[in-house]
Amino acid sequence: MDQIERLGDSIIQHGPASDRIYLMKLKEKDLDSMPGVLINKARQHGYGKVFCKCPEHMAGGFLKQGYVVEAEVPCFYSGQEPGIFLGYYLDTARQTLSSDDNVVVKKNLKLALDKADHQAFLEPASQYRCHELKASEADALATLYRAVFESYPFPIFSAAYLRDTMETHIRYFGVLDNSVLVAAASAEMDEDSGNVEMTDFATLPSHRGRSMAQHLLAEMESALSGSSIQTAYTIARALSAGMNITFSKAGYRFGGTLINNTQISGRIEPMNVWYKALG
Repeated sequence: MDQIERLGDSIIQHGPASDRIYLMKLKEKDLDSMPGVLINKARQHGYGKVFCKCPEHMAGGFLKQGYVVEAEVPCFYSGQEPGIFLGYYLDTARQTLSSDDNVVVKKNLKLALDKADHQAFLEPASQYRCHELKASEADALATLYRAVFESYPFPIFSAAYLRDTMETHIRYFGVLDNSVLVAAASAEMDEDSGNVEMTDFATLPSHRGRSMAQHLLAEMESALSGSSIQTAYTIARALSAGMNITFSKAGYRFGGTLINNTQISGRIEPMNVWYKALG
């Protein structure tokens, strides 16, 4: 399982599963040294990639060190400054998609963009109920995630982790079929930066094809209405047409593709960034 730790005053996630370091939050104090420190740390661990998320005004030092821009989200920080998603490849082979993956990524992106802003979707059957999940439902949520994902970059299979994050910065939402949890997603909030990542979407195979992800996304957006959160985004599996279509239909805009970035269900996959202004 990847681990989250402080590096200076900044926060990183790293581990062998995704074979990378992910700079999740960069503090101004660490700006000058961070590009090189991350590369050195990645070399020490034998990782193939460094992936960074930072404000536009902090990106220059990374670019000088050979990092490349993979995605950009306008108004990512406090509804004003763009967020830049950067990659540095220690394993140069990882910097290029395989020919098969490249075909699928392009096909899925076209499918998603062709569905832009088509918000109409099937109404769920009467037995379905969508709501924000409570700590008492963490065990059921962990069970759902274990049933859907073979592996995951965050410890969402642990009910204790889910309860802990509910108390700090993540709001989880679920769809119940009568009393059984059949789909879920989360809104991971960064209130200091005014943005939220819509993530961890999962639906049991027996309940797919019923717009569960779209209903969850709409419920999360509604719950965040009127809050300090101004921009929503997601990092979606580029090899999965469904999630990209879901976000495009809901008015999210494409921000770029993160090449061979995240390990999900047993392999490292490219990811697409989508974003939407909530204010």
